[in-house]
Amino acid sequence: MRDTKESRLLLVLLIAIAFALITVDIRGGRNSPVDGARQAAAAAFGPIENGMSTVVDPVGNAVSAVRDSGGRHDRLARLEKQNATLKAKLGSDDRNRSRLTQLEKMFNVAAEGQYGIKGAQVIAIGSAQGFSWTVTIDVGYNDGIRRDMTVLNGSGLVGRVTTVGPDASTVLLANDPDFTVGTRMEGSDELGFASGQGDRPLRVELLDSKAEVKKGDRLVTFGSQGDKPFVPGVPVGTVTRVDPSNGGLTRTLYVTPFVSFTKLDIVGVVVQAPKKDPRDEVLPAKPKPTPTPTVTVTVTPSADASTNASDTTGEQQ
Repeated sequence: MRDTKESRLLLVLLIAIAFALITVDIRGGRNSPVDGARQAAAAAFGPIENGMSTVVDPVGNAVSAVRDSGGRHDRLARLEKQNATLKAKLGSDDRNRSRLTQLEKMFNVAAEGQYGIKGAQVIAIGSAQGFSWTVTIDVGYNDGIRRDMTVLNGSGLVGRVTTVGPDASTVLLANDPDFTVGTRMEGSDELGFASGQGDRPLRVELLDSKAEVKKGDRLVTFGSQGDKPFVPGVPVGTVTRVDPSNGGLTRTLYVTPFVSFTKLDIVGVVVQAPKKDPRDEVLPAKPKPTPTPTVTVTVTPSADASTNASDTTGEQQ
């Protein structure tokens, strides 16, 4: 359409009519005189709108998907974080279960031996004093710990306290070459002295060179005067080798400790000695030997063998 004076007048007239219809429609409400026309228009143009909607909606859905993808990514990140937290918690629970087991075993040892103990945790290995086999525990002078106290765990003798700070202490382990403890054999009461050899079995010198000792015998601590540095009755280890007696003044044994010195975590410092020597009461019960089944084979002569034997006898006659 050309831009002429007539076209402009027509446009102004159409706009005026449109405003007039809008005003009448608004004032008429539900009874608007143009409602029928609106419904007719909706019936006519509705299919076209639906078609356009079908074309446009996939684009809108794609946009919504892109917009929501950030939310899904965030939810996935949250789920992954929760999963990692649960795994960490599970690992923590496993560690807690392990520590509870260690505590239970240690308390059983303390109850059997009537030891008053102060629980502690190993927080470091080695020390500045130059000892080869030491650990640091998280209790010290403020917790009632003093030098030359016995240290044990649920398996047996760990070592003795050598230095004490306000809140931490150093423990010399029983397998250190500078470590020596008096021992007593289970049952026979044979006395000796056990010395550490690092990662090798303890070396024990029995005072009686003619003592009867065999592999599998067990030892406990003999105890010290005034119960320092060692209280009596703490399990030490099991005899794994006995050197032959060569007529010397002592007899040498090699003992595998009950304690694994490379897996120390929860330990106890004996702050109160037992009123009486527990002797062998703290040692665990010996495992019952498994009986070895005996198989007896009985040979029964077969019928053919009997027949052959009879034929041979007849030929001989």
